[in-house]
Amino acid sequence: MLRGLIPLLLILMIEIYSFQAVKTIVKSKWVIGIYVLVSLFIIAYIAYFMFTHDRGNGQNKQSLFTIGLLLITILPKVVLTIVLFGEDVFRFFEGIVVHFMGDNDGGKFLPARRKFVSQVALGIAAIPFASLLYGMTIGKYNFKVIKQTLFFPDLPEDFEGTTITHISDIHSGSFDNIEKIQYAIDLINEQNSDMLLFTGDIVNTHAKEMHPWVDTFKGIHQPKFGKYSVLGNHDYGEYFKWDSDTEKEDNFNAIKDLHRQIDFKLLLNENLKIKKGNSEVVIVGVENWGKHFKKVGDLAKASEGLTKEDFKILLSHDPSHWDAEVQHDDKHYQLTLSGHTHGFQFGIEIPGWLKWSPVQYVYKQWAGLYDNLGRYVYVNRGFGFHAYPGRVGIMPEITVIELKKSKTTV
Repeated sequence: MLRGLIPLLLILMIEIYSFQAVKTIVKSKWVIGIYVLVSLFIIAYIAYFMFTHDRGNGQNKQSLFTIGLLLITILPKVVLTIVLFGEDVFRFFEGIVVHFMGDNDGGKFLPARRKFVSQVALGIAAIPFASLLYGMTIGKYNFKVIKQTLFFPDLPEDFEGTTITHISDIHSGSFDNIEKIQYAIDLINEQNSDMLLFTGDIVNTHAKEMHPWVDTFKGIHQPKFGKYSVLGNHDYGEYFKWDSDTEKEDNFNAIKDLHRQIDFKLLLNENLKIKKGNSEVVIVGVENWGKHFKKVGDLAKASEGLTKEDFKILLSHDPSHWDAEVQHDDKHYQLTLSGHTHGFQFGIEIPGWLKWSPVQYVYKQWAGLYDNLGRYVYVNRGFGFHAYPGRVGIMPEITVIELKKSKTTV
């Protein structure tokens, strides 16, 4: 009972403060009335969804819309509440001073709210509102091609200059714009890379989510070294209440078959060698291994027959795997490609100056390139989106990595 009462009281406080900010600035009763009606409607809709939605059914377009509506409504009001609460603290102490000085005009203990403070509060609140609105309308499909050149002393000479396009976290069940997705596929094809690697989460939960998009993703050109993929945590159907284990297994098998349908070779704790001239590199693919999520990845099994001297590119969906196991493994995995974090789909990135997101307090490696003693992990920011139906500051990513041979030794 208490657990439910506290959020209710917080929401009530937020709504009261927000109403006060609007009332201080707006004098038209019609405008204030419309504000109240819209606020009540949104609260009623969100409450209805929360009480009727079964979380075991996984993410769908309605849940994505509702989460977006909740964030774009609540966060600006939280800002208003913080500013006006700060003003109330000041008003309280001001009231004490005035009371004891005997200069209490009109007999009111608290001085009237200052219109200027409410104006400032609304101006500040407009920033998260505009940012979230941008993220939900434009940001979620604002695909960025990020290029990275990596140097390895043990790269086979025949693979000097080899290029890799890396994508991750498609989350096809969240898409709602065929033209934007086709634009992203065209961007991938424009890179004309030597191989394409995908590091998991092709759907949110169900294989059927990808069915409308199979032909679109099948349009990705076949590079000369092929297209390879692994599974992510969402591909196992763990976030849904299945009627039976058989139904869950059938969905899992259908998800695995999606990779074949879009012409990707799915690696399930296994490896394959790519040859060029007298040289070869190895693509190693593990199933999902996450510190906070499902652990079915088996690095030892995936690397059977390999040695430290083999040049290996490891596909592992969750970067916590690299942090916990891969970077210290005796087999020396030169390059690991991951995704999973989405960069939280919210943060600030100013190249060369600032890179911040709340997700960095959960994952040490959360976006971009990290290394340890010549072993690299690149964490892709994700192709799609999940939960919050947008992106603010952390844009959907298509990574292009060029492999170069350095003259130094490890």
